[in-house]
Amino acid sequence: MSFNFPGARDRSSSPTEERRRRGGVLIPTIVILGVIVVGFVIFTGFYTDLLWFQSVDKASVFTTQLVTKALLFVVFGGFMTAVLLLVMWWAWKSRPEFRAMTPEQASLDRYREAVDPYRGRLAIALAVVMGLFAGLAASSEWDTYLQFRNSTDFGITDPQFGMDLSFFTFILPFVQYILGFGFAVLALAFIAAVVVQYLYGGLRLQPKGDRATPGAQTQISILIALVLFLKAASYWFDRFALDTQSQSLVVGFTGLKYTDVHAVLPSLNILTFVAVIVGLLFVFNAFRRAWVIPLIGLGLMVLTGVVVGVLYPLFVQQFQVRPSELVKEQPYIARNIEATRAAYDVASAEVTDYPGTVAPPTAKVLAASQGTLSNIRLLDPAVVSPTYNQLQQIRGYYSFNDTLDIDRYSLDKSTRGAVVAVREINLNGISEGQRNWTNDRTVYTHGYGFVAAYDNTAQTTGQPDFFASNIPPTGALQAKQPRVYFGENSPTYSIVGAPEGQAPVELDYPDDASPTGQKNYTYEGSGGVAMGSFFNRLLFATKFQDS
Repeated sequence: MSFNFPGARDRSSSPTEERRRRGGVLIPTIVILGVIVVGFVIFTGFYTDLLWFQSVDKASVFTTQLVTKALLFVVFGGFMTAVLLLVMWWAWKSRPEFRAMTPEQASLDRYREAVDPYRGRLAIALAVVMGLFAGLAASSEWDTYLQFRNSTDFGITDPQFGMDLSFFTFILPFVQYILGFGFAVLALAFIAAVVVQYLYGGLRLQPKGDRATPGAQTQISILIALVLFLKAASYWFDRFALDTQSQSLVVGFTGLKYTDVHAVLPSLNILTFVAVIVGLLFVFNAFRRAWVIPLIGLGLMVLTGVVVGVLYPLFVQQFQVRPSELVKEQPYIARNIEATRAAYDVASAEVTDYPGTVAPPTAKVLAASQGTLSNIRLLDPAVVSPTYNQLQQIRGYYSFNDTLDIDRYSLDKSTRGAVVAVREINLNGISEGQRNWTNDRTVYTHGYGFVAAYDNTAQTTGQPDFFASNIPPTGALQAKQPRVYFGENSPTYSIVGAPEGQAPVELDYPDDASPTGQKNYTYEGSGGVAMGSFFNRLLFATKFQDS
Protein backbone atom coordinates (compact mmCIF):
# COMPACT_ATOMS: atom_id res chain seq x y z
CA MET A 1 0.00 0.00 0.00
CA SER A 2 1.30 3.45 -0.89
CA PHE A 3 0.08 6.98 -0.28
CA ASN A 4 0.60 9.90 -2.64
CA PHE A 5 0.26 13.32 -1.02
CA PRO A 6 -0.31 16.39 -3.10
CA GLY A 7 2.92 18.28 -3.67
CA ALA A 8 5.04 15.39 -2.44
CA ARG A 9 8.46 15.07 -4.22
CA ASP A 10 8.90 12.04 -6.44
CA ARG A 11 12.06 10.33 -5.19
CA SER A 12 12.30 7.96 -8.14
CA SER A 13 15.25 8.63 -10.50
CA SER A 14 14.75 9.51 -14.09
CA PRO A 15 16.30 7.25 -16.75
CA THR A 16 18.87 9.96 -17.55
CA GLU A 17 19.98 10.25 -13.93
CA GLU A 18 20.15 6.47 -13.65
CA ARG A 19 22.39 6.22 -16.71
CA ARG A 20 24.58 9.01 -15.38
CA ARG A 21 24.91 7.21 -12.07
CA ARG A 22 25.82 3.93 -13.77
CA GLY A 23 28.32 5.73 -16.00
CA GLY A 24 29.88 7.39 -12.97
CA VAL A 25 30.53 3.96 -11.47
CA LEU A 26 31.50 2.18 -14.70
CA ILE A 27 34.36 4.48 -15.75
CA PRO A 28 36.28 4.30 -12.44
CA THR A 29 35.73 0.53 -12.40
CA ILE A 30 37.22 0.17 -15.89
CA VAL A 31 40.18 2.37 -14.92
CA ILE A 32 40.84 0.34 -11.75
CA LEU A 33 40.62 -2.96 -13.63
CA GLY A 34 42.96 -1.60 -16.31
CA VAL A 35 45.50 -0.56 -13.66
CA ILE A 36 45.27 -4.01 -12.03
CA VAL A 37 45.78 -5.81 -15.36
CA VAL A 38 48.75 -3.62 -16.36
CA GLY A 39 50.27 -3.98 -12.89
CA PHE A 40 49.88 -7.76 -13.02
CA VAL A 41 51.56 -7.94 -16.44
CA ILE A 42 54.48 -5.82 -15.20
CA PHE A 43 54.77 -7.93 -12.05
CA THR A 44 54.71 -11.08 -14.18
CA GLY A 45 57.71 -9.95 -16.20
CA PHE A 46 59.72 -9.10 -13.10
CA TYR A 47 58.82 -12.17 -11.06
CA THR A 48 59.31 -14.75 -13.82
CA ASP A 49 62.72 -13.30 -14.57
CA LEU A 50 63.56 -13.52 -10.87
CA LEU A 51 62.49 -17.19 -10.81
CA TRP A 52 64.78 -17.95 -13.75
CA PHE A 53 67.77 -16.18 -12.18
CA GLN A 54 67.10 -18.06 -8.94
CA SER A 55 67.10 -21.35 -10.84
CA VAL A 56 70.69 -20.73 -11.93
CA ASP A 57 71.76 -19.30 -8.53
CA LYS A 58 72.17 -15.78 -9.93
CA ALA A 59 69.36 -13.95 -8.14
CA SER A 60 71.84 -11.29 -7.01
CA VAL A 61 72.47 -10.39 -10.65
CA PHE A 62 68.76 -9.78 -11.21
CA THR A 63 68.23 -7.83 -7.98
CA THR A 64 71.27 -5.64 -8.67
CA GLN A 65 69.92 -4.83 -12.11
CA LEU A 66 66.40 -4.23 -10.77
CA VAL A 67 67.52 -1.97 -7.90
CA THR A 68 69.76 0.02 -10.23
CA LYS A 69 66.94 0.52 -12.73
CA ALA A 70 64.62 1.65 -9.95
CA LEU A 71 67.23 4.07 -8.61
CA LEU A 72 67.85 5.64 -12.02
CA PHE A 73 64.10 5.83 -12.69
CA VAL A 74 63.45 7.67 -9.43
CA VAL A 75 66.45 10.03 -9.63
CA PHE A 76 66.21 11.03 -13.30
CA GLY A 77 62.42 10.89 -13.48
CA GLY A 78 62.10 12.87 -10.26
CA PHE A 79 64.61 15.44 -11.48
CA MET A 80 62.74 15.94 -14.75
CA THR A 81 59.42 16.29 -12.91
CA ALA A 82 60.83 18.74 -10.35
CA VAL A 83 62.50 20.96 -12.96
CA LEU A 84 59.38 21.20 -15.14
CA LEU A 85 57.19 22.01 -12.13
CA LEU A 86 59.65 24.65 -10.95
CA VAL A 87 59.89 26.25 -14.39
CA MET A 88 56.12 26.35 -14.92
CA TRP A 89 55.58 27.73 -11.40
CA TRP A 90 58.27 30.37 -12.02
CA ALA A 91 56.66 31.35 -15.33
CA TRP A 92 53.21 31.63 -13.70
CA LYS A 93 54.56 33.52 -10.67
CA SER A 94 56.33 36.08 -12.87
CA ARG A 95 53.23 36.76 -14.99
CA PRO A 96 52.26 40.46 -15.33
CA GLU A 97 49.48 41.62 -13.03
CA PHE A 98 47.99 43.86 -15.70
CA ARG A 99 47.91 43.21 -19.43
CA ALA A 100 47.06 45.79 -22.05
CA MET A 101 43.90 44.76 -23.84
CA THR A 102 44.80 43.89 -27.41
CA PRO A 103 43.19 41.50 -29.90
CA GLU A 104 45.95 38.99 -29.05
CA GLN A 105 45.25 39.21 -25.31
CA ALA A 106 41.50 39.07 -25.86
CA SER A 107 41.97 35.81 -27.76
CA LEU A 108 44.20 34.41 -25.01
CA ASP A 109 41.68 35.31 -22.30
CA ARG A 110 39.42 32.49 -23.45
CA TYR A 111 42.23 29.96 -23.08
CA ARG A 112 43.26 31.33 -19.68
CA GLU A 113 39.70 31.03 -18.41
CA ALA A 114 39.55 27.44 -19.63
CA VAL A 115 42.95 26.46 -18.15
CA ASP A 116 42.91 28.34 -14.82
CA PRO A 117 40.55 25.98 -12.91
CA TYR A 118 42.81 23.01 -13.76
CA ARG A 119 46.13 24.87 -13.87
CA GLY A 120 47.86 23.02 -11.05
CA ARG A 121 46.60 19.59 -12.06
CA LEU A 122 47.60 20.11 -15.68
CA ALA A 123 51.09 21.21 -14.68
CA ILE A 124 51.55 18.23 -12.35
CA ALA A 125 50.19 15.78 -14.94
CA LEU A 126 52.49 17.12 -17.67
CA ALA A 127 55.54 17.08 -15.41
CA VAL A 128 54.81 13.57 -14.14
CA VAL A 129 54.28 12.15 -17.65
CA MET A 130 57.57 13.66 -18.85
CA GLY A 131 59.22 12.37 -15.69
CA LEU A 132 57.95 8.85 -16.40
CA PHE A 133 59.43 8.91 -19.91
CA ALA A 134 62.71 10.32 -18.56
CA GLY A 135 62.85 7.67 -15.83
CA LEU A 136 62.19 4.82 -18.24
CA ALA A 137 64.89 6.09 -20.60
CA ALA A 138 67.38 6.45 -17.74
CA SER A 139 66.64 2.98 -16.35
CA SER A 140 67.80 1.45 -19.64
CA GLU A 141 71.28 2.86 -18.89
CA TRP A 142 71.66 0.64 -15.83
CA ASP A 143 74.74 -1.14 -17.19
CA THR A 144 76.41 2.18 -18.10
CA TYR A 145 75.80 3.47 -14.57
CA LEU A 146 77.11 0.29 -12.92
CA GLN A 147 80.31 0.49 -14.95
CA PHE A 148 80.63 4.14 -13.93
CA ARG A 149 80.03 3.42 -10.23
CA ASN A 150 82.32 0.37 -10.08
CA SER A 151 85.08 1.62 -12.36
CA THR A 152 88.66 0.62 -11.54
CA ASP A 153 91.92 1.81 -13.05
CA PHE A 154 93.48 -0.04 -15.97
CA GLY A 155 96.96 1.02 -14.94
CA ILE A 156 97.57 2.33 -18.46
CA THR A 157 97.68 6.06 -19.21
CA ASP A 158 96.38 7.67 -22.38
CA PRO A 159 99.29 9.35 -24.22
CA GLN A 160 97.29 12.44 -25.26
CA PHE A 161 95.42 13.43 -22.10
CA GLY A 162 97.49 11.64 -19.46
CA MET A 163 94.41 9.97 -17.95
CA ASP A 164 93.86 6.32 -17.04
CA LEU A 165 92.03 4.38 -19.75
CA SER A 166 89.24 3.52 -17.29
CA PHE A 167 88.00 7.11 -17.66
CA PHE A 168 87.28 6.62 -21.37
CA THR A 169 85.80 3.14 -20.87
CA PHE A 170 83.66 3.51 -17.75
CA ILE A 171 83.25 7.16 -16.76
CA LEU A 172 82.95 9.09 -20.02
CA PRO A 173 79.92 7.15 -21.41
CA PHE A 174 77.81 7.95 -18.33
CA VAL A 175 78.95 11.58 -18.29
CA GLN A 176 77.87 11.89 -21.93
CA TYR A 177 74.48 10.41 -21.07
CA ILE A 178 74.03 12.94 -18.25
CA LEU A 179 74.86 15.77 -20.65
CA GLY A 180 72.33 14.47 -23.19
CA PHE A 181 69.73 14.14 -20.44
CA GLY A 182 70.46 17.70 -19.32
CA PHE A 183 69.81 19.00 -22.83
CA ALA A 184 66.47 17.15 -22.92
CA VAL A 185 65.45 18.63 -19.55
CA LEU A 186 66.35 22.18 -20.56
CA ALA A 187 64.66 21.84 -23.95
CA LEU A 188 61.37 20.77 -22.34
CA ALA A 189 61.77 23.40 -19.62
CA PHE A 190 62.29 26.11 -22.25
CA ILE A 191 59.17 25.02 -24.18
CA ALA A 192 57.10 24.91 -20.97
CA ALA A 193 58.32 28.38 -19.91
CA VAL A 194 57.56 29.92 -23.31
CA VAL A 195 54.05 28.41 -23.42
CA VAL A 196 53.13 29.55 -19.89
CA GLN A 197 54.68 32.99 -20.34
CA TYR A 198 52.79 33.51 -23.60
CA LEU A 199 49.52 32.21 -22.18
CA TYR A 200 49.68 34.60 -19.22
CA GLY A 201 50.98 37.62 -21.11
CA GLY A 202 54.69 37.48 -20.26
CA LEU A 203 55.54 37.09 -23.95
CA ARG A 204 53.71 38.84 -26.75
CA LEU A 205 53.86 38.59 -30.52
CA GLN A 206 52.56 42.10 -31.14
CA PRO A 207 54.91 44.21 -33.26
CA LYS A 208 54.74 47.33 -31.05
CA GLY A 209 56.04 47.68 -27.51
CA ASP A 210 58.03 45.24 -25.39
CA ARG A 211 57.49 41.66 -26.40
CA ALA A 212 58.75 40.28 -23.08
CA THR A 213 58.08 41.42 -19.54
CA PRO A 214 61.06 41.69 -17.15
CA GLY A 215 60.03 38.43 -15.47
CA ALA A 216 59.79 36.59 -18.78
CA GLN A 217 63.10 38.01 -19.97
CA THR A 218 64.82 36.90 -16.77
CA GLN A 219 63.48 33.35 -17.00
CA ILE A 220 64.15 32.88 -20.72
CA SER A 221 67.64 34.36 -20.41
CA ILE A 222 68.55 32.08 -17.48
CA LEU A 223 67.32 29.00 -19.35
CA ILE A 224 69.30 29.89 -22.49
CA ALA A 225 72.37 30.56 -20.32
CA LEU A 226 72.05 27.12 -18.73
CA VAL A 227 71.82 25.52 -22.20
CA LEU A 228 74.99 27.33 -23.24
CA PHE A 229 76.87 26.34 -20.08
CA LEU A 230 75.80 22.74 -20.68
CA LYS A 231 76.97 23.05 -24.29
CA ALA A 232 80.34 24.27 -23.04
CA ALA A 233 80.60 21.17 -20.85
CA SER A 234 79.62 19.03 -23.84
CA TYR A 235 82.37 20.61 -25.97
CA TRP A 236 84.87 19.95 -23.17
CA PHE A 237 84.03 16.26 -22.84
CA ASP A 238 83.86 15.86 -26.64
CA ARG A 239 87.63 16.32 -26.51
CA PHE A 240 88.00 13.06 -24.62
CA ALA A 241 85.51 11.28 -26.88
CA LEU A 242 87.95 11.78 -29.77
CA ASP A 243 90.07 9.07 -28.16
CA THR A 244 87.47 6.39 -28.88
CA GLN A 245 85.87 7.62 -32.09
CA SER A 246 86.02 5.29 -35.08
CA GLN A 247 84.60 7.59 -37.75
CA SER A 248 86.56 10.68 -38.61
CA LEU A 249 88.48 12.26 -41.44
CA VAL A 250 90.69 9.16 -41.61
CA VAL A 251 88.49 6.16 -42.42
CA GLY A 252 89.12 2.88 -40.62
CA PHE A 253 91.19 4.39 -37.80
CA THR A 254 90.17 4.52 -34.14
CA GLY A 255 91.52 7.24 -31.88
CA LEU A 256 93.24 10.58 -32.29
CA LYS A 257 94.87 11.52 -35.58
CA TYR A 258 96.95 14.50 -36.70
CA THR A 259 93.90 16.58 -37.61
CA ASP A 260 92.19 15.75 -34.32
CA VAL A 261 95.20 16.84 -32.27
CA HIS A 262 96.13 19.95 -34.26
CA ALA A 263 92.69 21.16 -35.40
CA VAL A 264 89.72 19.51 -33.70
CA LEU A 265 91.06 19.69 -30.13
CA PRO A 266 91.96 23.41 -30.37
CA SER A 267 88.57 24.05 -32.00
CA LEU A 268 86.73 22.39 -29.12
CA ASN A 269 88.75 24.43 -26.62
CA ILE A 270 87.78 27.63 -28.43
CA LEU A 271 84.10 26.62 -28.67
CA THR A 272 84.07 25.79 -24.94
CA PHE A 273 85.35 29.26 -24.12
CA VAL A 274 82.93 30.95 -26.55
CA ALA A 275 79.94 29.04 -25.15
CA VAL A 276 80.80 30.14 -21.60
CA ILE A 277 81.17 33.80 -22.64
CA VAL A 278 77.87 33.82 -24.54
CA GLY A 279 76.19 32.10 -21.59
CA LEU A 280 77.46 34.89 -19.30
CA LEU A 281 76.01 37.44 -21.72
CA PHE A 282 72.59 35.85 -21.29
CA VAL A 283 73.02 35.88 -17.51
CA PHE A 284 73.78 39.59 -17.79
CA ASN A 285 70.70 39.96 -19.99
CA ALA A 286 68.54 38.49 -17.22
CA PHE A 287 69.14 41.67 -15.22
CA ARG A 288 69.63 44.24 -18.00
CA ARG A 289 67.20 44.55 -20.87
CA ALA A 290 69.69 44.27 -23.73
CA TRP A 291 68.81 41.42 -26.09
CA VAL A 292 71.01 42.71 -28.91
CA ILE A 293 74.40 41.85 -27.39
CA PRO A 294 73.63 38.26 -26.31
CA LEU A 295 71.87 37.53 -29.61
CA ILE A 296 74.88 38.81 -31.52
CA GLY A 297 77.07 36.63 -29.32
CA LEU A 298 74.86 33.63 -30.08
CA GLY A 299 75.16 34.28 -33.80
CA LEU A 300 78.94 34.58 -33.54
CA MET A 301 79.03 31.31 -31.63
CA VAL A 302 77.18 29.54 -34.45
CA LEU A 303 79.53 31.12 -37.01
CA THR A 304 82.55 30.07 -34.92
CA GLY A 305 81.20 26.52 -34.77
CA VAL A 306 81.02 26.35 -38.57
CA VAL A 307 84.38 27.99 -39.28
CA VAL A 308 86.48 26.64 -36.43
CA GLY A 309 84.67 23.38 -35.78
CA VAL A 310 84.03 22.23 -39.36
CA LEU A 311 85.92 24.18 -42.02
CA TYR A 312 89.25 24.50 -40.23
CA PRO A 313 89.69 20.73 -39.59
CA LEU A 314 88.75 20.02 -43.21
CA PHE A 315 91.33 22.57 -44.36
CA VAL A 316 94.06 21.00 -42.20
CA GLN A 317 93.21 17.50 -43.42
CA GLN A 318 93.12 18.51 -47.08
CA PHE A 319 96.15 20.81 -47.31
CA GLN A 320 98.47 19.72 -44.48
CA VAL A 321 97.85 16.01 -43.95
CA ARG A 322 97.06 14.56 -47.36
CA PRO A 323 100.22 15.84 -49.17
CA SER A 324 102.38 13.95 -46.63
CA GLU A 325 99.90 11.71 -44.85
CA LEU A 326 102.33 8.94 -43.88
CA VAL A 327 104.71 11.37 -42.19
CA LYS A 328 101.95 13.32 -40.42
CA GLU A 329 100.08 10.27 -39.17
CA GLN A 330 103.10 8.14 -38.24
CA PRO A 331 103.17 9.06 -34.50
CA TYR A 332 99.44 8.40 -34.17
CA ILE A 333 99.63 5.10 -36.04
CA ALA A 334 102.40 4.10 -33.65
CA ARG A 335 100.10 4.99 -30.71
CA ASN A 336 97.34 2.88 -32.24
CA ILE A 337 99.62 -0.14 -32.72
CA GLU A 338 101.00 0.17 -29.20
CA ALA A 339 97.48 0.34 -27.72
CA THR A 340 96.40 -2.69 -29.77
CA ARG A 341 99.40 -4.72 -28.62
CA ALA A 342 98.67 -3.77 -25.00
CA ALA A 343 95.00 -4.72 -25.39
CA TYR A 344 95.91 -8.20 -26.66
CA ASP A 345 98.71 -8.50 -24.06
CA VAL A 346 101.42 -8.97 -26.66
CA ALA A 347 103.32 -5.75 -25.94
CA SER A 348 106.23 -7.70 -24.45
CA ALA A 349 106.36 -10.29 -27.23
CA GLU A 350 109.76 -10.65 -28.91
CA VAL A 351 109.68 -10.08 -32.66
CA THR A 352 112.14 -12.16 -34.69
CA ASP A 353 112.59 -11.97 -38.44
CA TYR A 354 111.97 -15.24 -40.24
CA PRO A 355 114.22 -15.72 -43.27
CA GLY A 356 111.80 -17.70 -45.39
CA THR A 357 113.06 -19.62 -48.42
CA VAL A 358 111.30 -20.71 -51.58
CA ALA A 359 113.35 -23.88 -52.07
CA PRO A 360 111.20 -27.07 -52.04
CA PRO A 361 111.57 -29.09 -48.82
CA THR A 362 113.68 -32.25 -48.96
CA ALA A 363 112.55 -35.72 -47.93
CA LYS A 364 114.62 -35.39 -44.78
CA VAL A 365 112.88 -32.15 -43.81
CA LEU A 366 109.43 -33.66 -44.47
CA ALA A 367 110.28 -36.74 -42.42
CA ALA A 368 111.40 -34.57 -39.51
CA SER A 369 108.19 -32.52 -39.71
CA GLN A 370 105.68 -35.35 -39.58
CA GLY A 371 104.49 -34.31 -36.13
CA THR A 372 103.62 -30.84 -37.43
CA LEU A 373 102.22 -31.97 -40.77
CA SER A 374 99.93 -34.52 -39.16
CA ASN A 375 98.19 -31.75 -37.21
CA ILE A 376 97.24 -29.70 -40.26
CA ARG A 377 93.45 -29.34 -40.16
CA LEU A 378 91.61 -30.75 -43.16
CA LEU A 379 88.06 -30.05 -41.98
CA ASP A 380 86.88 -26.45 -41.92
CA PRO A 381 84.30 -25.95 -39.12
CA ALA A 382 82.81 -23.03 -41.03
CA VAL A 383 81.86 -25.11 -44.11
CA VAL A 384 81.50 -28.71 -42.95
CA SER A 385 78.13 -28.31 -41.21
CA PRO A 386 76.07 -29.41 -44.27
CA THR A 387 78.06 -32.65 -44.36
CA TYR A 388 77.38 -33.27 -40.66
CA ASN A 389 73.68 -32.64 -41.24
CA GLN A 390 73.61 -34.99 -44.20
CA LEU A 391 75.36 -37.83 -42.38
CA GLN A 392 74.35 -37.37 -38.74
CA GLN A 393 71.13 -35.35 -38.59
CA ILE A 394 69.15 -38.65 -38.42
CA ARG A 395 65.74 -36.89 -38.37
CA GLY A 396 64.44 -33.58 -39.64
CA TYR A 397 63.69 -32.34 -36.14
CA TYR A 398 67.41 -32.39 -35.34
CA SER A 399 70.06 -29.99 -36.66
CA PHE A 400 73.60 -28.73 -36.14
CA ASN A 401 74.83 -25.14 -36.00
CA ASP A 402 75.89 -23.54 -39.28
CA THR A 403 79.39 -23.08 -37.86
CA LEU A 404 80.78 -25.96 -35.83
CA ASP A 405 83.34 -25.91 -33.01
CA ILE A 406 86.86 -27.23 -32.62
CA ASP A 407 88.35 -29.01 -29.62
CA ARG A 408 91.11 -31.41 -28.60
CA TYR A 409 90.79 -34.82 -26.92
CA SER A 410 93.20 -37.43 -25.59
CA LEU A 411 92.55 -40.55 -27.64
CA ASP A 412 94.80 -43.59 -28.07
CA LYS A 413 97.43 -42.01 -25.82
CA SER A 414 97.71 -38.94 -28.04
CA THR A 415 96.00 -35.57 -28.25
CA ARG A 416 93.87 -35.24 -31.38
CA GLY A 417 92.12 -32.20 -32.81
CA ALA A 418 88.41 -32.53 -33.59
CA VAL A 419 85.49 -30.72 -35.21
CA VAL A 420 82.56 -31.17 -32.83
CA ALA A 421 78.83 -30.51 -32.94
CA VAL A 422 75.76 -30.99 -30.73
CA ARG A 423 72.63 -32.50 -32.24
CA GLU A 424 69.98 -30.01 -31.09
CA ILE A 425 66.21 -30.09 -31.42
CA ASN A 426 64.86 -28.05 -34.34
CA LEU A 427 61.12 -27.35 -34.16
CA ASN A 428 61.17 -25.91 -37.67
CA GLY A 429 62.03 -29.39 -38.96
CA ILE A 430 58.75 -30.86 -37.69
CA SER A 431 56.07 -31.33 -40.32
CA GLU A 432 53.17 -28.88 -40.21
CA GLY A 433 50.73 -31.65 -39.37
CA GLN A 434 52.60 -32.36 -36.13
CA ARG A 435 53.04 -28.74 -35.02
CA ASN A 436 50.85 -28.02 -32.03
CA TRP A 437 51.35 -26.74 -28.51
CA THR A 438 51.60 -30.20 -26.96
CA ASN A 439 54.31 -31.39 -29.35
CA ASP A 440 56.26 -28.12 -29.36
CA ARG A 441 56.33 -27.70 -25.57
CA THR A 442 56.08 -31.17 -24.01
CA VAL A 443 57.24 -33.74 -26.59
CA TYR A 444 60.05 -32.22 -28.67
CA THR A 445 61.92 -30.86 -25.68
CA HIS A 446 65.58 -31.71 -26.17
CA GLY A 447 68.30 -32.64 -28.60
CA TYR A 448 70.32 -35.83 -28.41
CA GLY A 449 73.92 -36.70 -28.90
CA PHE A 450 77.36 -35.37 -29.55
CA VAL A 451 79.13 -35.75 -32.90
CA ALA A 452 82.90 -35.45 -33.35
CA ALA A 453 85.31 -36.14 -36.20
CA TYR A 454 89.10 -35.95 -36.44
CA ASP A 455 90.03 -32.60 -37.95
CA ASN A 456 93.15 -33.83 -39.75
CA THR A 457 91.96 -37.04 -41.40
CA ALA A 458 89.11 -38.25 -43.61
CA GLN A 459 87.73 -41.55 -44.81
CA THR A 460 88.70 -42.89 -48.22
CA THR A 461 85.33 -41.61 -49.51
CA GLY A 462 86.24 -38.09 -48.38
CA GLN A 463 83.70 -38.11 -45.56
CA PRO A 464 84.64 -37.01 -42.02
CA ASP A 465 86.23 -39.70 -39.85
CA PHE A 466 83.82 -39.71 -36.89
CA PHE A 467 84.89 -41.03 -33.51
CA ALA A 468 81.59 -40.05 -31.80
CA SER A 469 78.36 -40.35 -33.78
CA ASN A 470 74.96 -41.96 -34.33
CA ILE A 471 71.85 -42.50 -32.17
CA PRO A 472 72.29 -44.17 -29.71
CA PRO A 473 75.85 -42.80 -29.46
CA THR A 474 78.73 -44.96 -30.63
CA GLY A 475 82.46 -44.40 -30.92
CA ALA A 476 85.58 -43.84 -28.85
CA LEU A 477 84.15 -40.78 -27.07
CA GLN A 478 80.92 -41.07 -25.11
CA ALA A 479 78.98 -38.31 -23.34
CA LYS A 480 77.75 -39.18 -19.85
CA GLN A 481 74.48 -37.35 -20.56
CA PRO A 482 73.68 -37.13 -24.29
CA ARG A 483 70.41 -35.20 -23.83
CA VAL A 484 70.57 -31.47 -24.63
CA TYR A 485 67.96 -29.38 -22.83
CA PHE A 486 69.93 -26.13 -22.63
CA GLY A 487 71.43 -25.66 -26.10
CA GLU A 488 72.30 -22.69 -28.25
CA ASN A 489 69.20 -23.24 -30.39
CA SER A 490 66.81 -24.74 -27.86
CA PRO A 491 63.12 -23.71 -27.99
CA THR A 492 62.03 -20.60 -26.09
CA TYR A 493 60.74 -22.85 -23.34
CA SER A 494 59.78 -26.48 -22.75
CA ILE A 495 57.65 -28.06 -20.04
CA VAL A 496 59.39 -31.18 -18.80
CA GLY A 497 59.21 -33.67 -15.95
CA ALA A 498 56.24 -35.68 -14.71
CA PRO A 499 54.81 -37.10 -11.47
CA GLU A 500 56.41 -40.32 -10.30
CA GLY A 501 54.95 -43.35 -12.04
CA GLN A 502 53.59 -41.47 -15.04
CA ALA A 503 54.60 -42.75 -18.46
CA PRO A 504 57.27 -40.65 -20.22
CA VAL A 505 56.00 -38.36 -23.02
CA GLU A 506 59.18 -36.54 -24.12
CA LEU A 507 60.69 -37.79 -27.37
CA ASP A 508 64.16 -39.03 -26.46
CA TYR A 509 65.41 -40.39 -29.79
CA PRO A 510 64.01 -42.31 -32.79
CA ASP A 511 64.05 -46.10 -32.46
CA ASP A 512 62.87 -48.19 -35.40
CA ALA A 513 62.70 -51.29 -33.18
CA SER A 514 60.13 -49.67 -30.90
CA PRO A 515 56.39 -50.10 -31.68
CA THR A 516 55.98 -46.33 -31.54
CA GLY A 517 59.14 -45.66 -33.56
CA GLN A 518 60.74 -43.75 -30.72
CA LYS A 519 62.07 -43.92 -27.18
CA ASN A 520 60.51 -41.58 -24.64
CA TYR A 521 62.07 -39.99 -21.59
CA THR A 522 61.25 -37.89 -18.52
CA TYR A 523 63.56 -35.05 -17.51
CA GLU A 524 65.49 -35.92 -14.34
CA GLY A 525 67.63 -32.82 -13.91
CA SER A 526 67.28 -29.98 -11.43
CA GLY A 527 67.61 -27.04 -13.84
CA GLY A 528 64.76 -24.79 -14.83
CA VAL A 529 61.84 -23.23 -12.94
CA ALA A 530 59.40 -25.44 -11.03
CA MET A 531 55.90 -25.34 -12.53
CA GLY A 532 54.07 -27.32 -9.86
CA SER A 533 52.08 -24.39 -8.43
CA PHE A 534 49.07 -22.85 -10.12
CA PHE A 535 50.52 -19.37 -9.47
CA ASN A 536 53.72 -20.11 -11.40
CA ARG A 537 51.75 -21.64 -14.27
CA LEU A 538 49.53 -18.53 -14.38
CA LEU A 539 52.54 -16.21 -14.43
CA PHE A 540 54.35 -18.04 -17.23
CA ALA A 541 51.15 -18.44 -19.25
CA THR A 542 50.82 -14.64 -19.04
CA LYS A 543 54.47 -14.06 -19.87
CA PHE A 544 54.47 -16.25 -22.96
CA GLN A 545 50.80 -15.49 -23.78
CA ASP A 546 50.33 -19.20 -23.91
CA SER A 547 48.30 -21.81 -22.14
